[in-house]
Amino acid sequence: MRSDLTIRTPVGFDTGPMARLLSEIIRAGGTTARTQEVTATDMAAMIAEDADRSAWFVAESAGEIVGFQHVSPYPGLPAEACDIATFVQQGRQQLGVGSALFSATSQAARDLGYAWICACIRTDNAGGRAYYQSRGFRDYQLLSGVDLADGQVVDQMLTRFDLD
Repeated sequence: MRSDLTIRTPVGFDTGPMARLLSEIIRAGGTTARTQEVTATDMAAMIAEDADRSAWFVAESAGEIVGFQHVSPYPGLPAEACDIATFVQQGRQQLGVGSALFSATSQAARDLGYAWICACIRTDNAGGRAYYQSRGFRDYQLLSGVDLADGQVVDQMLTRFDLD
């Protein structure tokens, strides 16, 4: 892990910086299925949802949140699987933030009793696809013509990482 990064669970005052980071990614477009910016209140609600079956981590560098990742149950997945989402600050991708987060998140998924992790990635998100492939995720199902909330239609790939 990079020595300048601290990986930890988020606390209340992290929700604002996390929301700003995610909203910046949403505004940039092209990498997430999310289309609506989020607030600190939205972020706190996301963290609280299914808290007993979820794990959240932030990556902090010099007191600044530079990324976050979480696993949680997801409709349509079996009980032994969880969904993962990764968000790294614009301009900080490919600098080891995601790798550091995945070490903590994958262990937390094991501790929560999950057998595998699903990542649903837009097929036009080359960086996200490369990140998850480099962690060992493998493609298992293409979802064609997914309608996003803003009317955009994208294809998504479901990928799988076995925890055993």
